[in-house]
Amino acid sequence: MTDTLDDPTASWGPATLGIRAGQHRTAEMEHSPAIFATSSFVFRNSAEAAAVFAGEQPGNIYGRFTNPTVQAFEDRLARMEGGDACVATASGMVAILSLVLATMKAGDHLLASSGLFGATISLFNNYVVKFGVAVDYVDPKHAELWEKAIRPNTKLLFVETPSNPLTEIADIAALAEIAHRHGAKLAVDNCFLTPVFQKPLELGADYVIHSATKYLDGQGRCLGGAIVGDAQSVGKDVFGFMRTAGPCMSPFNAWVFLKGMETLTVRMKAHEDNARRLATWLNEQVGVKHVYYPGLPGHPQHELAKKQSKGYGAIVSFEVDGGRQGAWKVIDATQLCSITANLGDTRTTITHPATTTHGRISAEARAAAGISEGLIRIAVGLEELDDIQADLRRGLG
Repeated sequence: MTDTLDDPTASWGPATLGIRAGQHRTAEMEHSPAIFATSSFVFRNSAEAAAVFAGEQPGNIYGRFTNPTVQAFEDRLARMEGGDACVATASGMVAILSLVLATMKAGDHLLASSGLFGATISLFNNYVVKFGVAVDYVDPKHAELWEKAIRPNTKLLFVETPSNPLTEIADIAALAEIAHRHGAKLAVDNCFLTPVFQKPLELGADYVIHSATKYLDGQGRCLGGAIVGDAQSVGKDVFGFMRTAGPCMSPFNAWVFLKGMETLTVRMKAHEDNARRLATWLNEQVGVKHVYYPGLPGHPQHELAKKQSKGYGAIVSFEVDGGRQGAWKVIDATQLCSITANLGDTRTTITHPATTTHGRISAEARAAAGISEGLIRIAVGLEELDDIQADLRRGLG
């Protein structure tokens, strides 16, 4: 984190950081961040090349791990999350993989939330275990269950909060205390709330994971991911993995994310306003069995969400009568909502988790995670709320 004595920008709020942080103007004095579309960088002489390669002086070497546009994105996100370092990746999934491969080894134990995104569960179950890392899952809502599941070789706790798609809330501070007391670290996927609404590092987490594809971009244009944390684990260990393996973010994508982050604060507030009102409306509709949204007073973790975050996000899930056919009827009747599994877009998206985002995991795993056949997930966009409601009414009526 930036020392306030050295940097007057340390007092800037999230909206200002999203617009101003991380940019270092070139001699051209550009107002908007520049795109450095180059695979490599040159040196003035052999001695300078040797010094930069040896890490004795700063400088860019090769686009796989050093690029000024990507570094601007990393600096901006680190500042917004309150971290010392950030490593940008080609996608959110490879951000998770990079963290695991850079900080864990064969014989270690990873304890993860049972309410994870389906692809994350597949990553852990089908690939991470091949490297000799044991993986177990715990209900994100009950910290005492995490305490019981800890092993002597547990090195990492991994949680999404709010979870996807049921918006379950984990107690970040409680999980961080449990992890640290047992010599482990805590990683929090902050994709749904972003640093505008939630700052996991301030609550004790060690790592923050992002799919920049989602709200950091905000318009569904590019793929990207990021890991934020301390100078050693992220700034050296994860960066070292990036330098060698190269699952890097492209300069163009980093530039798109930089532009997206300029409007992140205003977008998140507008998303949430629409989502909160839509959730309230859905709660009153015939045929809707249950609505999952932490901003509703009836949500089981509403008070915890209110305590540890400044907002509730824009993901609203709801269960309808009729199982899969009932859910598909609602989805297929929409004309405005986009039927796609992506989220974080200005456009409202709608999907059936059991056959899309969580379709690759077993029926037993879906049942354990509470993913029913009648469940629908909406990522509420920035359209007029009346229009979103009218679109959903076609299938609910």
